[in-house]
Amino acid sequence: MASFEIQENGFVYDGKPLRIISGAMHYFRIVPEYWEDRLRKLKACGFNTVETYVAWNLHEPKEGQFHFEGIADLERFIRLADELGLFVIVRPSPYICAEWEFGGLPSWLLADSNMRLRCSHQPFLDKVDAYYDVLLPKLKPLLCTSGGPIIALQVENEYGSYGNDKRYLEYLRQGMIDRGMDVLLFTSDGSEDYMLQGGTLPGTLATLNFGSKPEQAFEKLLQVQPDKPLVCMEYWNGWFDHWGDEHHVRGYDDVKDVLDRILRMGASVNFYMFHGGTNFGFYNGANHIDFYEPTVTSYDYNALLSESGDITDKYLAIREVIAQYTDLSDEPLPPPSVKKAYGEVQLTERALLFPSFDQLSSPIQSVYPETMERLGQDYGFIWYETDLSGPQTNCEIMLQDVHDRALIYIDGIYQGVVERWREGEAITVDVPPSGAKLGILVENMGRINYGARMRDVKGITEGVKAGTRQYNQFLFNWTIRCLPLDDLSGIRYEQTSAGSGDALLEAGGSPAFYKGTFHVNEAADTFLKLDGWVKGSVFVNGFNLGRYWEKGPQKTLYVPGPLLREGANEIVIFELQGTKKPVVSLQDYPELG
Repeated sequence: MASFEIQENGFVYDGKPLRIISGAMHYFRIVPEYWEDRLRKLKACGFNTVETYVAWNLHEPKEGQFHFEGIADLERFIRLADELGLFVIVRPSPYICAEWEFGGLPSWLLADSNMRLRCSHQPFLDKVDAYYDVLLPKLKPLLCTSGGPIIALQVENEYGSYGNDKRYLEYLRQGMIDRGMDVLLFTSDGSEDYMLQGGTLPGTLATLNFGSKPEQAFEKLLQVQPDKPLVCMEYWNGWFDHWGDEHHVRGYDDVKDVLDRILRMGASVNFYMFHGGTNFGFYNGANHIDFYEPTVTSYDYNALLSESGDITDKYLAIREVIAQYTDLSDEPLPPPSVKKAYGEVQLTERALLFPSFDQLSSPIQSVYPETMERLGQDYGFIWYETDLSGPQTNCEIMLQDVHDRALIYIDGIYQGVVERWREGEAITVDVPPSGAKLGILVENMGRINYGARMRDVKGITEGVKAGTRQYNQFLFNWTIRCLPLDDLSGIRYEQTSAGSGDALLEAGGSPAFYKGTFHVNEAADTFLKLDGWVKGSVFVNGFNLGRYWEKGPQKTLYVPGPLLREGANEIVIFELQGTKKPVVSLQDYPELG
């Protein structure tokens, strides 16, 4: 058992002064086989603490069904840090932001249209309580006061950027105390006045998040909290990417300079991120400032370790700065992981989506289009189908508030795409006298993780209209299919023939699953290149690597070596709009833009 406390304007651990030099890495963005490697590299850089968020939606994917195994084994991650002599900061607040889907909140919260998030709305608090009743007892034996490595816990995350419900913050804080969380509790916010006014709590350590100008930021904090240690809980040393943007890079000279200024002020610091990792599966978040922008699969973040865990020039530069303030470990720097270029992989089998519907889902009848959440679906895709009466010439199909990207089909033939960020667009079709089937495939591209638009339900959220801009009608009587793509085992494939990809692409594309195998003598990290493919998701040996999109900036998907096995390995690609050539390549270097 140990104590970690505030003493005047510093921290003491068991009575000895301690400055926190911490790095963020998220266990849920790293395959478990690599947790120890990443933690060792953190310690070798001179850090004494690791910080992680806890993603509620990972641990309670369905209400009342909890998951703490594999990549969700939070306790194992913390114990590994302890074995390596690292302290741990845990941020288990219901909301984490983190460019993670819905900011870590579970999608099933949105099934209740009356739900209010991140405030003292009792139904929301009840859900948090049920989650904390399971989560916090797992953390109790890992607290420093119980002999573990956890020295501090976060109450809520950047709450002042969202709201000012102090009763809500106090409820969370007291709930942690009541469940035995007897370590230092803190909040973290930006340095704007309204952020600190809305997000801080009396008797709770306030910390700051920023990427530059530490003197101005800490001066603002001292006005609110003059008698406590200075802590930058998120020192943003890189940044994340949205689809269609340039890849963000921040040079290490600037990062070194700001870090040195933070440490010269006697402050503690947590690098966000030390190692970013990957938004595997459908877990990427999205932002909505001027318009909706989904985050890419890679969470490389231009951090000190690359997405694949390699030491960067920024790592070496930061290590030099830290060495001026603390003694470094004598252990040699861990080597980079082995990378392999496995070459081209032919995807020789194909299954079109529409004939595969019954192998993936059951039809649901509804008078009006329902959202994913109302149907109990979290991620992936959703299909809507109804009848159009005819004849109608130049009939405009208008989707009212679609979330997020919809492919439109008439009698199974692709007509065009409607995207949330180009609101108001319509698809014009001619309907024959006999009528036609209207089909709409909607992709959830990630729920908004930050700001005022977090009530981000997915699918067709309002309705579908047909006619002209001036004269139109809502369409009713729909058949809906939920397509989370969490189980592809029932799909029946056929052998593809040469040129079949060309025909699909020229026809405007037809969603399909492509399957191929490649052989591995030695399993190693590799990077999947998808030249000639448009948009979709990739599964390797059943593991969802994440999304790809030809618009970039990301051009490769990271494939961690532990996902591979000696001998035959399977790739399945769900491609939305066709490919000229069903071939991918596995190379030994990333391309992030």
